[in-house]
Amino acid sequence: MKTIVKMNSVAAVAVFLLVAVLSTVPARAADTKVAVINIQKVLVDSEPGKKAKSKVEKRMKELKAGLKKDEEALVALQKEIEKKSSAWSEEKRKEKAREFQKKRLSLGEKQEDANLEMKKMQEKHLTPIMKKLETVVTEVAKSKGYSVVLPRNGVLYFDKANDITAAATKALNAKMK
Repeated sequence: MKTIVKMNSVAAVAVFLLVAVLSTVPARAADTKVAVINIQKVLVDSEPGKKAKSKVEKRMKELKAGLKKDEEALVALQKEIEKKSSAWSEEKRKEKAREFQKKRLSLGEKQEDANLEMKKMQEKHLTPIMKKLETVVTEVAKSKGYSVVLPRNGVLYFDKANDITAAATKALNAKMK
């Protein structure tokens, strides 16, 4: 009998707490202001983002120019093999085939190295910008009274007045001068 009374008392307290918590949820939700930000646009439009992009593109052009020379040499060797292979001895054909395979593998390795270098370079230049952007977004959100900031590409609808992209870009430019 005592256990039934205790269980009823515990159940009553649990129901009371549940009602108390649920009654405060709408009040808290009404106080929550949500903003959105287009991070890609901030990176593209901001001065630090433009500088990083310029450095990355410059290096990419250099790497492509080096790879293009190797590609042209490979194509020239392939054409030579196609034109002259009928006149060559079996040994000469095998030698040229090995040379072609070596150059093809070397080009593939150089392309992989270039891709890895580009990825590291992007990370090197974007990481400090992203860290500073995180700080800037926090400051902008607090100054405008936002409780939550979501990436714009993940939101189906938002009021344009809640988009802090321009403010974050301006603040990032000021912080990273």
